[in-house]
Amino acid sequence: MGLSASAPAAAEQSPNSSRKYQTASPPSECPMHQEKTSGCPMHMKTADHRTENTDDVPAHQERAYEFVACPVKSGASQMKDDIDPSNMMPPPNQQPSPGQPFPLSTVREESSIPRAHSDKKWVYPSEQMFWNAMLRKGWRWKDDDITSEDMTNIIKIHNQNNEQAWKEILKWEALHATECPCGPALMRFGGKAKEYSPRARIRSWMGYELPFDRHDWIVDRCGKEVRYVIDYYDGGEVDKNYQFTILDVRPALDSLSAVWDRMKVAWWRWTS
Repeated sequence: MGLSASAPAAAEQSPNSSRKYQTASPPSECPMHQEKTSGCPMHMKTADHRTENTDDVPAHQERAYEFVACPVKSGASQMKDDIDPSNMMPPPNQQPSPGQPFPLSTVREESSIPRAHSDKKWVYPSEQMFWNAMLRKGWRWKDDDITSEDMTNIIKIHNQNNEQAWKEILKWEALHATECPCGPALMRFGGKAKEYSPRARIRSWMGYELPFDRHDWIVDRCGKEVRYVIDYYDGGEVDKNYQFTILDVRPALDSLSAVWDRMKVAWWRWTS
């Protein structure tokens, strides 16, 4: 029942498969090797739909790259680039809230997580976006509450959690490296903090703590949608890499393929 179970033993049992997602160059059979191809065609839409599929993508992702920090830009040029030329205003979710006690960065960091149906990657929210999101959820700042430095650390922890979750998903997806040589991409995700998974409830009946958060991530496995459940547990003090969360990542038991994957990994763990 250890939470390290989120990382399937497939990586040890089948090293050749796991390396497919760790090498810099895709396998030779991957269409990405074709010179005129941008991104993996297995994740792109058909010729009849040449624009990116934005139905499942949050609106803030569409202009996200305007806020990704560039090492050669100064702070002044960054602020200038943040302005929307159509109304000479920053995007609404990047504006300081009324009564905000200190300024927050609007710079956004690019993740390592590929966006499905796109040649781009997911981009994390800025400190200002995160602050505004907390306000929308009912949180209110008080004098003895978080500081601007705390917000910087919160963003780093948030981003690190997502990077770690994706790494765990890639370990499971290594079981399907043959059928999806270009690797998976993230289609969409959602938070379900109060909808505890059956696994989390069973653990709580056995005396373990409930997770403080839960996400469901929908992954595109070269045309096939696969749902992953991620339970987040408190791991104690934040380390130097901004990690404190213990993740329990596994494919949801909503298909025969996912059930088979879970059974295989459970057997490998039992017999290893």
